[in-house]
Amino acid sequence: AMGDSNNPQASSRGLGRGMVIAAWVLLLVLLTLFFNDRLDRQNNPNQQLSSVTVDGVPEVTLQRNRFGHYVATGTINGKPVEFMLDTGATDVSIPAKLADKLGLQRGRASVYQTANGPITAWQTSLDEIQLGPLRLGPVRASINPNDSTSAVLLGMSFLRHLDFKQQGNTLTLSYPSPENP
Repeated sequence: AMGDSNNPQASSRGLGRGMVIAAWVLLLVLLTLFFNDRLDRQNNPNQQLSSVTVDGVPEVTLQRNRFGHYVATGTINGKPVEFMLDTGATDVSIPAKLADKLGLQRGRASVYQTANGPITAWQTSLDEIQLGPLRLGPVRASINPNDSTSAVLLGMSFLRHLDFKQQGNTLTLSYPSPENP
């Protein structure tokens, strides 16, 4: 009978330790979710685009992320994607994996000169790109088999149709005003 008297204490000690471990696990999960969300926002501070209409012309204002890039959420053919604005890119460049998910047709293969040397990519056309209230289409694009990221580079085949002005860490995009088409 003496062995039994330690049993309730041992099991309550075990239960207490289990509760402490569960509390720590819960805390770590919550911290991970919080910091993932923060890192997401630091990478893409433009998940909810702020847009205004000035004299009937819609404008989108983007905040630069902590890496110095303009990253924003938008759509290609109505499907949500993450864009990274790249004024150095000729076309809109879509990673091959994402292009397949979007069901894009691979057209003629072309060689593009990039910072990392020449790459072969397929030409394609997008029915519509939407960034906040700004919609353009059709837009010339390329499907890049060498890009393992999920970000679409928003190049000049899209940006040249817009006015953009940069001020500090803010970039404002709008349709061209009639004075400077």
